[in-house]
Amino acid sequence: MEIDNQQAMKKIIFICMLIFMVSCGGSYIDKPKNLVSKDQMAQILADLTINDQATFMYPNANLEAGTRYVLKSHNVKPQDFIDSFKYYVIKEKMNGIAEEAQRIVLEKDPKADQYVKDELKKNGNIPNITR
Repeated sequence: MEIDNQQAMKKIIFICMLIFMVSCGGSYIDKPKNLVSKDQMAQILADLTINDQATFMYPNANLEAGTRYVLKSHNVKPQDFIDSFKYYVIKEKMNGIAEEAQRIVLEKDPKADQYVKDELKKNGNIPNITR
């Protein structure tokens, strides 16, 4: 019986080591072939945000068509955008891109600056918006 316990323990240790190795290597991702630059990604995210807000003003607007238009206007294929988005998220570079996108939105719509500050105050958050 003791031999069975030793074999079971070896299998458990092996499985734990395997899980550990896989989890450590999970942050590795190959750079996409057609990686969208950080600046262009920020521009696209800003335009997608504005497009998303337009659907609130015009409920019958087609969000999908707007998304396709934004990507086409930036000459980016949907799969390239998705691959680049995943890459930046996994590489933990998305925060900087999102902050740049927010800055772009605020440049395009200065009234949004006060709205964002009011919403942050309402939710108890301190605004950290720089222009």
